[in-house]
Amino acid sequence: MSSPSSHNSRPAATPLADVRVIDFGQYIAGPGAAMTLAELGATVIKVEPLAGDQARHVGRYGESMVRAYNRGKRSIALDLKSEAGREIAWRLIASSDVVIQNLRPGAVEKLGLGPAEVRARYPRVIYLSISGFGGAGPSSERPGYDIAAQAESGLMFVTGEADRPPQKVGVPIVDAAAADLGAQAVLAALYGRERSGLGETLEVSLLETALHLQAATWCEYLGGGPEPTRIGHGQPHNAPAAEVVATLDGHIVLSAYAEDHWKRFCGAIGREQLVDDPRFSSNERRVAHRAELREVLNQCLSGYTSDACVALLSQHQIVVGAVRRYRDVLTSADVIASGILVDAASADGDQYRALGLPYRMGDGPRPAPSAAPACGADGADLLAEFGYSAEDIAALREARVLV
Repeated sequence: MSSPSSHNSRPAATPLADVRVIDFGQYIAGPGAAMTLAELGATVIKVEPLAGDQARHVGRYGESMVRAYNRGKRSIALDLKSEAGREIAWRLIASSDVVIQNLRPGAVEKLGLGPAEVRARYPRVIYLSISGFGGAGPSSERPGYDIAAQAESGLMFVTGEADRPPQKVGVPIVDAAAADLGAQAVLAALYGRERSGLGETLEVSLLETALHLQAATWCEYLGGGPEPTRIGHGQPHNAPAAEVVATLDGHIVLSAYAEDHWKRFCGAIGREQLVDDPRFSSNERRVAHRAELREVLNQCLSGYTSDACVALLSQHQIVVGAVRRYRDVLTSADVIASGILVDAASADGDQYRALGLPYRMGDGPRPAPSAAPACGADGADLLAEFGYSAEDIAALREARVLV
């Protein structure tokens, strides 16, 4: 792996300790893929326009995007439309193993920094592009955001209540999933390069990601099943499955549609007679009598608190979960024990809590990369490491090539 002047403060034992990544991404998908690599030990340089990642300019949630998906990176802000700015970008790329971008369609090609140009010069570089609709179809030039992919993949069509308009998922799940899939593709390409000596051109689209998230539902439909529709909570072919039930202080969700699970559920709530009730004596009968089943569930559980329901049903190995607000999630003993909440801090004192990697490697603590950098915070230091003099850097700032 190439590394002309390592600035990686993470332990050498981290899996990607010798990998260098150039991140041209904005918002979530591209930056998120790059940050996953940073959390695994890679040195990541975030290349921003002079005004910064567009997420820095869309209010409070945008700032949260920056904090959530840019930890552990160094930032340089360049005017890539200038010859001097592109020359700096090429120097950064020359020392890199991976380039990631999710800019609007055609933007990197217009700058002469697209995958074909980069890999023609540096065949070992792995180049990941994340787009809205992929590069092959008629929508390849359309801007693609999470919400468009949710709409055009069928995801919104199956989300919500039957008698209400389609609903989006409550968070930008497609953007986040594309970031994870992009990082997965990069890791596979890095492994492949160890065998072939060559990098790879990778593409992830939000549309394909959104389809991928619905794989089981799509397989049922492609196999001749009926077109899925919105049913709110519950599952179309099983009951009780993913049922939302009101409690004394909120709601729970439970599933007990396998016959042995249903028997255990009836025993847990002291209603063994329901096992032989002709309305509920099989999964198919429970689906056919779903409305009556829901009445029974509410009658049996509405007198319990959510935590009491979880305790009772868990004792009988029934799948159950309390529907929690964010403030309650923070007090969850399971979330606290997981260690997924990490503290991010920067040299200039910026500090905040964030979510770390959702998995562990061995017995060590989760990586806690430094806080997301300010726009261009590391530009001068990076250029100095690449041989630029103080006078060169001052001239680039004067010419508005560098922040």
